[in-house]
Amino acid sequence: MEIKNQSFTELEVWKKARVLKNELKELAGKFPVEEKYKLTDQLIRSSRSICANIAEGHGRFTYKDQLHFCIQARGSLSETHNHLIDALDCSYISEVQFSYFKNMIDEVGRLLNGYITFLRNSLK
Repeated sequence: MEIKNQSFTELEVWKKARVLKNELKELAGKFPVEEKYKLTDQLIRSSRSICANIAEGHGRFTYKDQLHFCIQARGSLSETHNHLIDALDCSYISEVQFSYFKNMIDEVGRLLNGYITFLRNSLK
């Protein structure tokens, strides 16, 4: 995986995280109005943080710094998953919707873990 001259927008993990973020924003827009500054906001912010951390890490000079931000992105991915569980528990989304987004989260997680492995190997 060559990242030296590659923009973060060319990273497959960032592209998939972007799709997840955009679809979650659309989903969250259908939550009850009273959740606007609660769960809706948290879900949108955590999903945005995945992309933002991948991008910020990519812009860092060292593999160690890049790795740090990818680990932060993985934390945001887990937070996003938790917010979806909350949405399911509150009956804002169906089991089918939850399963769809859980599959997307799993895919982003696999790509992110692969990128983290690449960065860890590059440190050696």
